[in-house]
Order: sequence, then C-alpha cells, then structure tokens
Amino acid sequence: MSSHREAPEIAKDPVADSTDLYAFISPDSPDTVTLIANYIPLEGPAAGPNFYEFGEDVLYEIHIDNDGDGDADISYQFNFWSVNTIATTFLYNVGPIESLDSANWNRRQYYSVTRVGHRGRSELLATNLACPPCNIGPLSTPNYPALASAAVNSLGNGRQVFAGQRAEAFFVDLGAIFDLGDLRPIANLHNTFGLPALQASAGVNSTAQVNVHSIAIQVPITDLAQGGVTPTMSALAASSIGIWTTASRRQARVRDSRGGGCVETGPFVQVSRLGNPLFNEVLVPLSQKDMWNSQPPSDDEDYVNGVASPELAGLLNVLYPGAFPNLAAYSKPRADLEAILLTGIPAGVVSPTFSTFTGTTQADMLRLNLAIPATSSPNALGVLGGDLGGFPNGRRITDDVVTIELQAIAGATIPLVDPTFTPDGAIADVSDGVTGAALTFLATFPYLGTPYSGYNVPA
Repeated sequence: MSSHREAPEIAKDPVADSTDLYAFISPDSPDTVTLIANYIPLEGPAAGPNFYEFGEDVLYEIHIDNDGDGDADISYQFNFWSVNTIATTFLYNVGPIESLDSANWNRRQYYSVTRVGHRGRSELLATNLACPPCNIGPLSTPNYPALASAAVNSLGNGRQVFAGQRAEAFFVDLGAIFDLGDLRPIANLHNTFGLPALQASAGVNSTAQVNVHSIAIQVPITDLAQGGVTPTMSALAASSIGIWTTASRRQARVRDSRGGGCVETGPFVQVSRLGNPLFNEVLVPLSQKDMWNSQPPSDDEDYVNGVASPELAGLLNVLYPGAFPNLAAYSKPRADLEAILLTGIPAGVVSPTFSTFTGTTQADMLRLNLAIPATSSPNALGVLGGDLGGFPNGRRITDDVVTIELQAIAGATIPLVDPTFTPDGAIADVSDGVTGAALTFLATFPYLGTPYSGYNVPA
C-alpha cells in the first residue's frame, strides 16, 4: 500500500513499480544519509524457475532537491543487465551458489551507478557491480547472508551501494484497509451499510514474508546538502532536502514477431514515482493516478485539493458513525497535511528548531532535515510519537507510516496549525493494528533484512 500496485498502469508493470522509499541519517554512520528505493511489490519467495530481477529496460533513479523548487538537483541513476552463463539448462542455478562468481549460477544480474549533479553533469561512479541471487533455499543458497554481504560495494569517498533482493520491511493490513476501511482495532465502530457489526481485533500483516528488490545507496551528507556543506541549524529551510524515486522506460518499443525480443528507442519516459508513502494511493483520485506517476514533484500543485480536502477524512464519519464528530464538522482546508506532505513543516510548528520545510513550492517529496541526528531509541510513530528523527522527517524502515498517516488524516495534526480544533477521542485507536515487531533488520547497511527463502517460508 505504501506504493504497491497503486495505479492502474503501473500495476501491470511490477519491475518498474516503486513500492517504498526510505531516507534517514545512517544510525551507525552519522555523517552519511542512506537512501533506499524498493521495487517489484509482493514478491513470493518461491518464484522459480525464473526468479525476480530488476528490469533491464528500466532506468531507476533516486532524486534529491536541495533548493526547494521540486526539481532534481542531484540524481543517482541505476541501469541493470542480465547474463546467462550456462546455455544448456532451464535452471536459475545447477548447484549451490556459494559466491557471486559461482560456476553453478546461471542467471546473473549486474548494474551501473551514475551520479547526475549540477547542470546535468554526469559521473559514472561504478559499473559491472553484481547483484546477489534471490534467496532460493538451503541447497541453492546455503549461506545467503554472506552472498548479500559480498554484494555491498564501496563507491569511494564514503559511499557504498547495494542492489538486490531484500525482505519486505513495510507492514500493513491491506485486507482491512481496502475492505471499505474496516480497520480491525476499531472494527466494532464500523456500523454502516446495514451489515452486522464486526468485532475489534488485531491487524493482519498482508506483506508478511514477501520480498522486494532494493536499491540502497549510502552517501556523505555533503553529497546531498546545498552547497556541499553539512548544515548545523535545523530550523533553516536550507537544512532540509526533498527525495523521491522514479522508474522510466524508453518512449517506443517494437517487438520482433519471430520471438527475437524487442527494440526500444527514444527518450526515457517516467512511468512510476514515489515520495511520501501513501500519497498516490490515498490522496490522488483513481482517474489521475497514472498522470501523477508521469509528472515531477514541481507539478504537484495540480493535486493540492486531494491533500487539502482528503476523501478519506470525509469518509471516516460515514464508515464510523458518530466516532469522529469534530472531524466531520471541520470545514477548513487541511493546512496540516499540506505542510506535512507538500511544503514540509516550518520551524515553530512542532518546536522552535524542528523543521522539514523546503520552501513554498508544493511538491510531494520525502523531506529529510540533515541537521537533525539519528535517534538512539527510535519511536515507530516518528514525530507524532515525539521522535523528531522519524517520519515525516525522512522515513526509517521501522517507522509505522500507516498509523502515522491514518491518525494525521483523522485529525491528530490539525491542532499544530489550528489550536481551536479538538481531536476526536477515537483517534488514539486509529490504526491498522499492525506493527513491525516481528521483522528482523540488519544493524548496518543496507539495513533491510535477509529475504525470505522459498523453501523455508511457513505454510
């Protein structure tokens, strides 16, 4: 749901579907920022004989805006290609894969990393970097953590990169949310449509034990900051950057009728985009989702109405009659959501020194304040839970963005901009009831956990 199958066209093109974007000050390397862009939603671990891989015909990019205009000042580009090394087998591997150069591994993938900076200046940072294989099982990938570790590559100057399969870190109860919003923790209040009342219960993680393909890059703060200088004053707009990820395809594709593949030509055209989690899913009308995916953040003034007057906020009092009377009576544009999602939060709203404000340009970007250090004891509710190092100040892999955004839409953040508003008592229980407590992460880059094995996933 963060961006899993969020629009009609991209749902048909999973290798180009950006599912999640993370950006945070690296907890074990505080002078660096880690950026993670995930693709290919809901990968089933048992996916043979043709296991998941990045698209060879897709340009993957992570963009950074450090001057607040909603356009990219820095971009990291990733291009992938695949190689079959054993022409006579139908198998992904013919024996244990115990190293990245194993003779038993047939279908391999490699990639290049390019940094595009000021005035489009392009710098190839590395090429022929190996992705690890997918995690197949105890015979095919007997020591998967070692394989993945070997695929972490240094780019020099304090930079490192990884691209390959990882365990899904996003947790959400998709079944409840898209069943007309019957959030299980408050399902007993969902008394509508003339149907019998549901029982309150814990949430069910719909993304449990599935994998994704991750592009992770860790770079010095100075690589991203305006002017190349680490900011020290967190209240200033220049201390915050905007981040988003895209996937693009060539404008034209011609298929060979004899089964010889296809030829692609023309400029790259953007087909997928992701900044803040849940933006396209919940705030953009279905009829506009494909268009949104094709546009840059600098054009997001076209979608302000979906943020200022979110449909879900209006539905809450219909789905849960009488539970949100104050929200139902609130008729002002949602300035709180506009600040959180489109401009960043100005200094003085949360605290005198906290800010994610990047300027007045309304653009959906994940904003990160480079002058606020990583939190030693993260709170999954981020800023809403009093932890200024978490979402919507960037996004860590442990942040419960579903609960944060559901509570914000339900009115929890309105008092920040309008002290006359009193949040409804039901807000405290607004959640899909899912936490990341059962997930396992790495203490070091690339932080996301070992992907689930097709052989070992429980029934």
